[in-house]
Amino acid sequence: MALAETAYPFGLRDVKLTPIADNGDLGDPVDLPASRTFSFAEAEDFEELRGDDRVVASHGAGPTVSWSLEAGGISLAAYAVIAGGDVGDIAGTTPNQSITYKKKGGDARPYFKVEGQSISDSGGDVHGIVYRCKADGDLGGEFADGSFYLTAASGKGYPDDDDNLYDFVQNETATAIEPLGS
Repeated sequence: MALAETAYPFGLRDVKLTPIADNGDLGDPVDLPASRTFSFAEAEDFEELRGDDRVVASHGAGPTVSWSLEAGGISLAAYAVIAGGDVGDIAGTTPNQSITYKKKGGDARPYFKVEGQSISDSGGDVHGIVYRCKADGDLGGEFADGSFYLTAASGKGYPDDDDNLYDFVQNETATAIEPLGS
């Protein structure tokens, strides 16, 4: 089967969050389990030059991406990729184990890469990749009677060191998100 001319992505099969170290190196991807949404939209701020009672020119400041994620439950490892902070080691022995995510006031939110996979109804799949994200919006969830906890985050995406902002990748054959920081 040849690559379809038009992809028809349906659903959200997988989302991985890849930490970006201060030196730009990618860490190991972390799964965002029970992923419900991964949305993003390109935006750009423009400066207009007005004169003679009209707009004479317009210049963009460079594109960014506004993104949001939502997932069912809470993965402490994924939460730490988005928010910074630390996930401790498992303490105790079964059946009394525990693990703690700790966020301190001095822990800045880090940069990370997001890649989502959607199976295409026309065959194969489509991956959406935002190369350098920061959660500069709200991050959280809600414990509520009769409801599952939903982790939600939003922020901006910026070009990486190679000037990559985002990609759509259409694959003829469904391809899992790369397991290593790539």
